[in-house]
Amino acid sequence: MVLSRLAAIFVAVGLLLASQTLATPQRATGADPGYLMWHFTADSANGQRLHLAHSTDGLRWNDLNGGGTVLRSTVGTKGVRDPALIRSPDGSKYWIVATDLCIRCGSTYTNGSPSLVVWESTDLVTWSQPRLINVAGAIPDGRNAWAPEAIWNPETKDYVLYWATNATLNGVLKYRIYYARTTDFRTITTPKVWIDPPGATPVVDTQMTEVPAGTGPYRYVRVSGDGQNSVEGSNSILGTWTNLGNLSSIGLTGNVVEGPVWMKFRDRNEWALYIDHNNSSGVREYMPILTTNPFSVSSYRIQDSRSYDMGGTAKRHGAIMTLTAAEESRVLARWPNTPVNRLQSYNVQDRYVRHTNGDVRIDAGVSPVDESQFRLRPGLAGSGTVSFESVDFPGYFLRHSNYDFRLAYNDGTTQFAADATFRKVAGLADASWSSFQSYNHPDRYIRHYAYQLRLDRITTTLGRGDAAFRVTN
Repeated sequence: MVLSRLAAIFVAVGLLLASQTLATPQRATGADPGYLMWHFTADSANGQRLHLAHSTDGLRWNDLNGGGTVLRSTVGTKGVRDPALIRSPDGSKYWIVATDLCIRCGSTYTNGSPSLVVWESTDLVTWSQPRLINVAGAIPDGRNAWAPEAIWNPETKDYVLYWATNATLNGVLKYRIYYARTTDFRTITTPKVWIDPPGATPVVDTQMTEVPAGTGPYRYVRVSGDGQNSVEGSNSILGTWTNLGNLSSIGLTGNVVEGPVWMKFRDRNEWALYIDHNNSSGVREYMPILTTNPFSVSSYRIQDSRSYDMGGTAKRHGAIMTLTAAEESRVLARWPNTPVNRLQSYNVQDRYVRHTNGDVRIDAGVSPVDESQFRLRPGLAGSGTVSFESVDFPGYFLRHSNYDFRLAYNDGTTQFAADATFRKVAGLADASWSSFQSYNHPDRYIRHYAYQLRLDRITTTLGRGDAAFRVTN
């Protein structure tokens, strides 16, 4: 059984009561327009990065960013899976917490990391650099940390962060769900055991969500990957949980599905429980189970594959959030399906602009090819301009500094935006090609010199050739 993790969502479950003025991370209003899914795609180096999909109805998903990477980890194992997305109660902050694991590219299921990967944002589109938070290091014999989730706890006014760790307790080595409390996803309280099935039965993927008052006998519902995918209900996150049944009753056992994630439809009293399974083509990805009562397992309905569409990329172990109109507008503007392009040199036509270890130059036979691939985004500064975002390192742009070029992470400053913005003009050597004029040094252009990319004044025939490029795929 592939142990991965669970999904993360804490989104919008249900309409807010009229008396409520503050949304929890699990809730959004019925007027919210769409849904956002963060996910990884496969057990490969490129697949263990974060991707985005958008849906208007919660069942038919469209890949954003052309199905390409949106965030990648540069810390720990440099692989990232099982993202959980957390929205603060006032909507002013977001966190992504994910498994630090890169299967088939350095990690195995037995030598995982004790840390989780964390990003944070104030707008859902501009994310910090990733950082590690060691959650399993304080657990005796704690060997790894998988499948993180988090939820705001109104009783303690902080977040309950929970995950799976393989450790020996009372002489039994197995996966259990541990939890800790945090306010900032930087420091945590001492981890404690939260879910520990009897005997040698392990549990890896647990995901919970809050339901609106009056929906049923409990305030929260959770599903755990314990071999039978148990469903439980409770009125307190850290209180007593009551077993309500399991997914084996509808033919889904632990070795068939993993990574459950709850989603409340914004326009009706219905929920989707997305589970990671092998589809008819043998590819692992999500499928929805629908119910009008998450506390009644007998009401769960597996859906015919014709009733939903997961889009062009496999969607595994992720997080789903109901979007506000403002959030949706920002997300769709930031990650449109912009084509992937390369910049071919005019006067050395077997060479292309590429980055390597942050340096930018022109080379032939670039391998891997994605080091020479960019998306020409609307300019970070000015109108009618362009900025070059790396396909391999999303969030990193071509930027000049002291007239030299580096691939650099967008720090959100005005200076960075100006340095990473250019005007696309007719090629200085051939009008059918293109040249790129600096936004903040308009007397200078991107050119190569001794195969290095520079920002120079162009005064010679050779310089005009060095400063001309073909935008191609």
